[in-house]
Amino acid sequence: MDATLQNTKLGLKLPTDPRWVNLAEIDLAEILTDHAYCEQKAATACISLIQAYPEKEKMVEELAPIVTEEWGHFRMVLAELKKRNLRLGRQRKDEYVNELQAFKKAGGSREDALLERLLIFALIEARSCERFRLLSLHCADPALRGWYHKFMVAEASHYRLFLDLAELYFDKDRVWARWQEYLRYEAGIMQRITPRGDRIH
Repeated sequence: MDATLQNTKLGLKLPTDPRWVNLAEIDLAEILTDHAYCEQKAATACISLIQAYPEKEKMVEELAPIVTEEWGHFRMVLAELKKRNLRLGRQRKDEYVNELQAFKKAGGSREDALLERLLIFALIEARSCERFRLLSLHCADPALRGWYHKFMVAEASHYRLFLDLAELYFDKDRVWARWQEYLRYEAGIMQRITPRGDRIH
């Protein structure tokens, strides 16, 4: 799939420089460690939504299996580390996610907060998908290329699910307008943050 088309489908305004893959390959223990914690945090994010909005039955039903899937991904990364005789390192500060969180509208209702969270989670999944795609295409290790392709496919479906849930519970025009604001803001984050090979984002 053409890179421009891929980014259009994901909605991302600024693509990752493909040379980021070269940085990521310098120390596999570092990028795999960050990947592992990203999967762990994704599972936790879904759990937090279920706990905060148990009355949203459709959302609970859709997110429950994602929790299991994301935790399974965490275990897959742990297994890959072990196979390569590498160790899981310590969790690091996620500057990218913290910047997205700073863009949330404050002081709104409980429902307003749900929309913000769904859009942030969708954006994180979209950027993860884009990064995994680059690794699946350009990683020097053939085995890792196929391995990352599986994660790319999963993240794409999660990205779409969060947007679908937003459109289920909120007016579509409102969702689209706020989503575009998030996309523009995220492009600015990507310009501000120095690309690092030890981070998925």
